[in-house]
Amino acid sequence: MTVEEMAFMCAVVALPTGYMKLVVQVKLVPTPMQALGLGATLRACNQAATYASAVAFAKDLKDRNGLQKEVYADSKAAFGLSAQPVVRVVKKVVDAYAALKANLQAGNLGPPRS
Repeated sequence: MTVEEMAFMCAVVALPTGYMKLVVQVKLVPTPMQALGLGATLRACNQAATYASAVAFAKDLKDRNGLQKEVYADSKAAFGLSAQPVVRVVKKVVDAYAALKANLQAGNLGPPRS
């Protein structure tokens, strides 16, 4: 995702039970300096996701807690990320592997052993 693509973000406002969810589209208009910061953060998150994916694959970690225990401290230190981005990266990696497994089982990616 580029900084330009990040310009449009959606937020879901959770209301008490019985009410509908409200989705708000917000246009971010960062200053050039903020855009550089957003781009750097995005690149760091992508690098952290690549690292977390490699660890998940190598150690056959499929659950969020197990992967987070394995990569959390290293990701924060190596990629200069704060806690929330690292937690989100781990969730994204676990979700990606779950989606891959579901697509393989459903035959969406070709016949078995392809």
